[in-house]
Amino acid sequence: MDGRLWTRSAGSGPPLVLCHGGPGLWDYFGDVASMLQDVRTIRWDQRGCGRSERRGPYSIGGSIADLDAVRAQLAGPRTALLGHSWGAHLALRYALEHPGHVSALIYVSGTGIDPNRAWHPYYERNLRQRLGGHLQRWETLNGRDRTPAEEREWAVLQWSADYADMDAAQALAARMATPWLGINYEVNRILNAEAEADLTARCRTLDLPVLIIDGAEDIRPRWAVDSLHEALPDATRISLPGAGHLPWVERPDEFRQAVLTFLGPR
Repeated sequence: MDGRLWTRSAGSGPPLVLCHGGPGLWDYFGDVASMLQDVRTIRWDQRGCGRSERRGPYSIGGSIADLDAVRAQLAGPRTALLGHSWGAHLALRYALEHPGHVSALIYVSGTGIDPNRAWHPYYERNLRQRLGGHLQRWETLNGRDRTPAEEREWAVLQWSADYADMDAAQALAARMATPWLGINYEVNRILNAEAEADLTARCRTLDLPVLIIDGAEDIRPRWAVDSLHEALPDATRISLPGAGHLPWVERPDEFRQAVLTFLGPR
């Protein structure tokens, strides 16, 4: 598909393409790129998001095609993939479609592959509990049309629940929202609606090493990932204590060690 995608490369060594979450957000992997100088990280804003052109149509198939174009132009014939949250699902779908182009997959804070074991009610309950004293303001903003300033405020409040350290959560969420590039809700709606397919049978045949990394205090229930772990023939799973949905932020040393060990010589 036509369209311009924002990309950025850093480091040296074997390539690692990073897939951000959302859907509808933008790349926030600056810290990951900085801590992984032993590999060549390739970051990108997905179609319609952040600094990439806001040009549809939007679909999971189109997202896979965009990722394939990034891989072909910047990574070469074969690359490792690291996806976070929604981006973990995208990276998994890409590996299932193009296993010959993927050397390894790192699945960070994803939500699994079982469409019959709904995790959203648990997430929503945990979100409200984690927001604590900020819950009333979040609910006020969540229930109405928001100005651009209120949109960022709402996002910072919601994202603050993704950190285990609540004393630092607001500052960490505000950092993630800077610069504020705006959420593409059309992308979010369309891709989420497509993401419910049952991938269990296909995952059982995926002949790739997979590292699953979770933050033990992620408000998305980690049992949602059990189905994926059980289906994959070659998977390692690591849970980092004291970390939420962005484990590289709260446990950077452990996250870096886990990734580099996994990507090391095989």
